[in-house]
Amino acid sequence: MRNKQINTVYAVVLLFFTLFIVLPAFFIFKNAFSVPGGLSLVHFRDVFVQGKLAQAFWNSTKVSAVSAVITTFLAFILAYTENFTNLPSALKKLLRTCAVFPMLLPTITYGFAIIYSFGKTGLITKVIGRQLFDFYGFNGLVFGYVIYTLPISFTLTKNTMAYIDKRYMVVCRIMGDSALKCFYTAVLQPLWGTIAVSVVQAFFLSFTDFGIPASIGGRYTVIAELLYNTMLGSLPNFNQGAVIAIIMLLPSIVSILLLNYLQKFNVRYNKITKIEMKKNPARDIILALVSAAIITCILSIFAVVFVAPFVQEWPYNMNGTLKNLKSVFADSNLVRVFTNSLIISFFTALLGTMLVYASALVTTRSRLHPHGTLIIESIAQITNTIPGMVLGIAFLLTFKKTFLRNTMAILVFCNMIHFFATPFLMMKGTLDKMNESWETTAAILGDNWIKTVVRIITPNILPTLLEVFCYLFINGMVTISAVVFIAGAKTMVITTKIQELQHFAKFNEIFILSLLILITNLIIKTVKGIAHQQPHRKRQGLPLSHE
Repeated sequence: MRNKQINTVYAVVLLFFTLFIVLPAFFIFKNAFSVPGGLSLVHFRDVFVQGKLAQAFWNSTKVSAVSAVITTFLAFILAYTENFTNLPSALKKLLRTCAVFPMLLPTITYGFAIIYSFGKTGLITKVIGRQLFDFYGFNGLVFGYVIYTLPISFTLTKNTMAYIDKRYMVVCRIMGDSALKCFYTAVLQPLWGTIAVSVVQAFFLSFTDFGIPASIGGRYTVIAELLYNTMLGSLPNFNQGAVIAIIMLLPSIVSILLLNYLQKFNVRYNKITKIEMKKNPARDIILALVSAAIITCILSIFAVVFVAPFVQEWPYNMNGTLKNLKSVFADSNLVRVFTNSLIISFFTALLGTMLVYASALVTTRSRLHPHGTLIIESIAQITNTIPGMVLGIAFLLTFKKTFLRNTMAILVFCNMIHFFATPFLMMKGTLDKMNESWETTAAILGDNWIKTVVRIITPNILPTLLEVFCYLFINGMVTISAVVFIAGAKTMVITTKIQELQHFAKFNEIFILSLLILITNLIIKTVKGIAHQQPHRKRQGLPLSHE
C-alpha cells in the first residue's frame, strides 16, 4: 500500500515534468532542425550568416563577465561585514534587508529607475549637478546586472561564510601570521568554491536576463534582446528563434558542469565553534562605511520610483499630486493586469509548493529506487540553468495550438518549472534533517504513507512550506523573461505590461505598477514572518499574535 502511494505520487510528478520540460524541449529542437521534407542545419546557417548572433553572444558574454566579477566582490564585502565584525545586530539586520531589497522588484524596473536617476534631468544628476555616465548600453547594463545579481551573490556568500570556523583565525594569530595571511588562510581559502559559484551564478543570471536590456540596452544588443526581436519582431521567425534559444543553452550546460566541478572545493568542518570576533573599532567602522556606500549606491536609484509618479510633471513641476495614482486605478486595463499578476502568482505559489513538496518527499522520505531519485534531482539541476526566455519559447512552440494557449494556466505551469530548483533544494534539505524513523514508527502503528505525511511530516515542515510559498509568489510577481512570449492580451501581467508601456513613454504608470509589485511582495514577506513566529511562540509558551 505504501509503495503504491509513493509510486502514484512519483508518477504524477514525472508526468508533469514530461509534459512541461521534455515535450517543450522536443519542440524547440524540432523547430531548429526541421525543414520541409526532413531535418537540416539550414536555420543554423541562416542565423550565423546574418552575423548578429556572434556579436550579440560576445556582447552578452563580456557584460555578464564584468558584472559577475563586480557583483561577487561587492557581495563579499557585505557578507564579510556581517560575519566578521562586531557591529550591532540591528545594523547587520538592516544590511541584510537592504542587500536583498532589489529582489522585490522586476528587473525591467531597474532600467527605468536608472534612466530617471542618471539621465540629464534625473534625480541623482540633479542632486550631484552633472550626469555621471552614459547609461545606455554597456555601462547601464553592468550597473543594472550588478543590482540584479547582488542579492543572490550576497545570500550565497553570507550563508557559506556563516559556517566558517573562526577558531582558525585565532590559531593564525597565535602562530604569528600576518593579518593578510590570516585572512587568506582562514577566510579566503574556505570560500574559493563559493566565490567561484557566485561568479558563475551571477554570470548566468546576467547573460539570460531580458528585463534590463529591454529598458536600457540601447544599441548594445545582447542575446536575450536578439532572441526577443527574432521571435516577436516585425518579421517573426520561430525557426531562427529556436536556434538562438539553443545557443542560449550553452551557458546553461557550462554552468552545470562548472557547478558540479566546484562542489569539490567546498570545505566542511567537523565542528564549528562560535567565538566572539576580536575587538577592532577601525575595522568595523571602515567596513560599515564601505558597506553603507555600496547599499546607498544600489538603493539610491530606486528613490525616483517613490518620487516621480507623485509629482505634477517630472522634473519640471515638482508639486505633489495623486493624480497619477488615481489614473492607474481608474484604468480597467491596468487594474486587470495587476489582478492577473496576483492570481498567477498565487497559483504559482500554491501549485508550485505542492509540486516541490511532492518531489522532495518521494526523493527523501520514501524507499524510491535510486534511479527515480536521480531523475528528479537531475530535473531540478536542469531547471535551475534553463534561461527563462528559452523556457517561454519552448512553451510557446509546444502549446500554441492547444487549449492552454493564452490562458493563465500556461503562465502558472511555466513559472512552476522556471522556479522549481531552489525551493526543491530548500525542501529536500529540510526533509533530510528530520528523524528518519517517523515513517517506520507510523507504519508499525498502522498508518499508511499519506497519513504519515499529513499527520507527522507536514506539521513539522510548515516553516519551510511557507518559505517556499513566499519564494514562488514573489518570483511570480517579478518575472518577465519566462512569460514575455506566452502572456496574451487577456492574460498580460504587470511585468509584460510595463514593457508595453515603455513604448508610449508612460513612466508614471510604470513606476506605480512597480510600486504595486513591491507593496504586494512586502505584504507577503510580512505575513510569512508573522506566520513563522506563531509556532515559535507556541513552543516557547508565549502569547500568540491576533493580528
